[in-house]
Amino acid sequence: MTAAATRPRQRNLTATVLALLWPTLLLICLIPGVLSNLFAPLSAGISPETGDRPLWQLTLTHLGMVFGAELIVLLIGVPLAVFVTRPDRAALLRLTETITGLGQTVPTIAILALAVPTLGLGLPPTVLGLVLYGLVPVVSNGIAGLLAVDKGVMDAARGVGMTPFQRLMRVELPLSLPVLMAGIRTSTVYNVGTATIGAALGAGGLGSLIINGLSQQNTGLVLIGAVLAGLLALSLDALLELFSPNGR
Repeated sequence: MTAAATRPRQRNLTATVLALLWPTLLLICLIPGVLSNLFAPLSAGISPETGDRPLWQLTLTHLGMVFGAELIVLLIGVPLAVFVTRPDRAALLRLTETITGLGQTVPTIAILALAVPTLGLGLPPTVLGLVLYGLVPVVSNGIAGLLAVDKGVMDAARGVGMTPFQRLMRVELPLSLPVLMAGIRTSTVYNVGTATIGAALGAGGLGSLIINGLSQQNTGLVLIGAVLAGLLALSLDALLELFSPNGR
């Protein structure tokens, strides 16, 4: 077997291992008594504002923020990309591309801070910030994928009598899916990191470890929070890679 042929298998194996790494670690933490001595010091570093929640609850809160935001991102981003890429909406397409390009330059903390006066502290401003930040790669990749669909294929679809909706569902979206999935993976990884900042607004999650570590000058807590958030991002990215077309 050639090296080129083995590379996809190696990527899939690596993705599978990374995807299973975090769930396995979390499962171990959930087993009563297992590793309790290792994670017991964490409770001393969690402030009363977090409810003294154990590590697995902080993780589930973090996942909930990311998954909730990504669901909203998909419900908004994919239809928006489809809407602006229709042939009669060139001006709107250019405007959307400009806005998404500018959105990549806005600091994350600024987005969260601007949401606080309207929504207050806690989950609402954090999720809103994650949605706004996560929309950028999904919309931009969705537009790029849809515009890259071969015109000859579209002409052939029209030739066999497909309606615009059928062409969208059977031709455009399937062919643009690899590019769109790349945007979804990027958005998810971005938001795993961005969600840690939400702890400063009282949203909880793994960022609570980092915030408390900084306030107590406890480098260990900061490292634990950062490493676990990094592992979570890698695991989610690897999991999404498994569902990507051609494993890429």
